[in-house]
Amino acid sequence: MLGGESHAFAMSLLPRWRFMSEQSRALVVRTAISAVAVLLAALVLRALLPWVVLLLFGWLAWQVFRRR
Repeated sequence: MLGGESHAFAMSLLPRWRFMSEQSRALVVRTAISAVAVLLAALVLRALLPWVVLLLFGWLAWQVFRRR
């Protein structure tokens, strides 16, 4: 803060874990697990996307040449 103000009285935007109900904690845990799963899926798909495109083009070329 400006002027060397202390941060001792600043409140957190998110409630602290120890004051949360069990339902709130479960929701936070499920949300975190879902976010990690989406991140991992995005990383895997990003790595595999060039191979999928290559396989798709190969399959399409095979279909075209097979019909001739």
